[in-house]
Amino acid sequence: MNDSSDTALPLDGIDLRLLEQLQRDASLSNQALAERCHVSPATCLRRVRRLVEAGVIERRVALLSPQRLGAGLTAIVEITLDQQAAERLAAFEARAVAEPRVQQCYRTSSGPDFVLVVQVPDMQAYHALVQRLFTTDANVRNVKTYFSVKRAKFEPALSLPSSS
Repeated sequence: MNDSSDTALPLDGIDLRLLEQLQRDASLSNQALAERCHVSPATCLRRVRRLVEAGVIERRVALLSPQRLGAGLTAIVEITLDQQAAERLAAFEARAVAEPRVQQCYRTSSGPDFVLVVQVPDMQAYHALVQRLFTTDANVRNVKTYFSVKRAKFEPALSLPSSS
């Protein structure tokens, strides 16, 4: 369903307005979205389907409050592996992305091999995660963790070009 190519889909002003509105509130009905973007509901539906099928819209989610759900400790974790062979990188990545407490996983260049963003309830849960992901893997050479003391900004929306 999603296009696997890395080429950018050409977007016009209507597409950009739709994407901007959906980034703000993906729960909008097709009717409400069409009204906000000044297009017909049929055009809106067709355009959004095209954006989904092309992989521009990966998925629609609700953003939850970690604090209100008891997962208020955020850790940014740098991981350096002992061996960086492709299969060893892939093996660690597979374990990291399978872990529900890992929200984001990035392979990085120049520095650590991976950077993870982890959301856990408390330090005890973080230590359990360390045991599962890092301590049991003999290929993990170094783990450096930064704990967030305040989230000043969290904005998952992408900056889009002007839709003029």
